Amino acid sequence: MTNLNAVDPAAVAQDAHLESADVVIGKTTIIIRRFLRNKTAVAGLAIFVALTVSSFIGGFFTQWDKETIDPFNIGMPPSADHYLGTSQAGIDLYAMTVEGTRISILIGLVVGLVSVLIAAVYGCTMAYFGGKVDKVMLFILEALIMMPALLVVAVATSGGAAGLKRDLPSWLLLIIVLLVFSWMGTARLIRSMSMSLMQRDFVKAAQYMGVPPRRIVWRHLVPNIGSLLILDITRGVTAAILAEVAFSFIGIGIKVPDVSLGVLIGQATSQVSTFPWMFWVPLTVMFLLTGSLAMMNDGLRDAFDPSSTSSGKAKKAKARTIRAEKKTP
Repeated sequence: MTNLNAVDPAAVAQDAHLESADVVIGKTTIIIRRFLRNKTAVAGLAIFVALTVSSFIGGFFTQWDKETIDPFNIGMPPSADHYLGTSQAGIDLYAMTVEGTRISILIGLVVGLVSVLIAAVYGCTMAYFGGKVDKVMLFILEALIMMPALLVVAVATSGGAAGLKRDLPSWLLLIIVLLVFSWMGTARLIRSMSMSLMQRDFVKAAQYMGVPPRRIVWRHLVPNIGSLLILDITRGVTAAILAEVAFSFIGIGIKVPDVSLGVLIGQATSQVSTFPWMFWVPLTVMFLLTGSLAMMNDGLRDAFDPSSTSSGKAKKAKARTIRAEKKTP
């Protein structure tokens, strides 16, 4: 069986040569090399990119769309005309899966990226100003955490926001609601980390020199918690996709005629024995999405960790080389 975490001997030898020659390697380059050595993480990245690209260009490979009904192929299994079969209404499952994957990925990326950005700004601002500002912002944060997210999503997408539902598609409305509740935990963690950074000499020196608070936050606090933010982005994308699937599955997320993976899974659950392809196809895509993100997150965590076993192969190779040279007469 092939070891997915195997290290390329050529890359190890090259890194060992560079280190022995006292070549300074940038931190970003080191992180990228550590990530690329992790075959599992690279496989996860490849799967995620392939799914993302196919969700945007996959519709060009079929003549059907998510609204066109084929009256001659209703509830049919996969065939040459319909690659993944049709629904009980005669709609092409391939077209619906492409559209649903695109909507789910879009929700995950927007919520994952924007929520981390909000959390970084909010948490660093709390830590920088402290005092009454920190107490007020912390009170708002705790109040939002205590709000029942499920109830708010149900009200916003089912009937309590009729005006918004007329003006906005259901997937955009779900993005807005998820953004309201997806950043608080990260912001609280960033606050605690930034408070420790506020005691560092480089921050105190910037304050003494009169550097504006906004510049200190963006140039000194945020970059020093960059590894946490990157890991939180992958976790946030995964959490947003799972939240969309869960909410749409129970009927309070994406609404027809919009399509998502959660909508497809929810519609096919009661007919899994009659139309199994309607259930297993979107479920498999969801597992591939979340699984690839988990593989990427694991690889990024190892890449940012200096003590990670997946990042120290070059040093071990160098040590073996030194020992071999000592033994050579």
